[in-house]
Amino acid sequence: MRVWKRATGVLKDRCSILAAKLSPYGACRNPDLETVVIKATSHDEHGMDYKNVQKVFQWLRTSPIYLKPLLCVLSIRMTRTSNWVVALKGLMLIHGIFCFDIPMVQKMGRLPFDLSQFSDGHLSPEKGWVFNTFIRSYFAYLDHRSVNSRNDAKKLQNKKGKECEEATLLEELNNLAELQKTIDMLMQIKPRSDVNMNVVLILEAMDCVIDEIVDVYGKFSKEINRVLLRVCDIGGKEEASIGFDIARKTKSQGEKLTMHFEFCKEIGVLNNCVCPKIVEIDEEEVEELKKIMNGGEEKAIVVRDNSKQVEINGLMTVVTDHWEVFLDDVIVDVEKQHNSNGTLTIVDPNNPFVDETFSIVPYNPVQHYDLPDLISL
Repeated sequence: MRVWKRATGVLKDRCSILAAKLSPYGACRNPDLETVVIKATSHDEHGMDYKNVQKVFQWLRTSPIYLKPLLCVLSIRMTRTSNWVVALKGLMLIHGIFCFDIPMVQKMGRLPFDLSQFSDGHLSPEKGWVFNTFIRSYFAYLDHRSVNSRNDAKKLQNKKGKECEEATLLEELNNLAELQKTIDMLMQIKPRSDVNMNVVLILEAMDCVIDEIVDVYGKFSKEINRVLLRVCDIGGKEEASIGFDIARKTKSQGEKLTMHFEFCKEIGVLNNCVCPKIVEIDEEEVEELKKIMNGGEEKAIVVRDNSKQVEINGLMTVVTDHWEVFLDDVIVDVEKQHNSNGTLTIVDPNNPFVDETFSIVPYNPVQHYDLPDLISL
């Protein structure tokens, strides 16, 4: 049965190559390029044909005009196939295409084919579900990455001709959250069972995925601490809330990432599989984010009792001569006034009864506040 399956796959590839060679040239058709793509995505499950993969990449290096016919033939082949080997090789091929700094690739958007509901037509459901899940997870990540690349290209295009503007704190936080989401999607691409999954092609695909995880987590590690420090310095409640969620997830995600790399070592991924250094978040920063989320630190008034009990006309009376205000890790602005001589007078806050106009709650007048445009919201 296995020999018959291989023979059938070889026959299908030869028929596809023959049909490609007989097809006419056009804006979306290039028989020579199609032949190379078919060979690179053959039915042979023993491994990727890197010789023909490099030939495909050489076409792209020659000129970006070959991207369109490449995507056309790849889309047709992915749409028609019901073989997990061909589907996986196609995903690995387009993953490599993303590495090219070609504007057309960055602006592509959604992938030109859909494997979100892929199902192998040659395996029983009991044997095929692990391969189907692997293909669907890999496709979901690549489709997500392609959409993000297009959005980033649009943002870059909008900033052209303008002065270089620093990214807002909210934009930086959203970028970190997006990187965390991407890492989660990458960790979903893994063998779900040891049965029939220990094949070279799966390990080669995992090698590509691991490289991607290291790259994305490296970007996240480079920015996380700097952005959280910025939130503690100038962030408001919204930024602190997002930053707190990111900091909380960073710890749990780091633990999952360590376990994921250990799993990859056990299954024999071709990569050296060295786990990147896990990010550690300072607990003081986390506590600071909590305080900002709660609207700032609360102030408390505590009275130190230096009182004496005195008996007056048979009644016990408590007499105290000292009041103190203790601040709970908060600096409270004292009221400052200028007297007639022009010197600065500071009202002593130790006794709240010194001046009835004194208030423990500081008054911060709003200055230069622009009303929001409610119509455009």
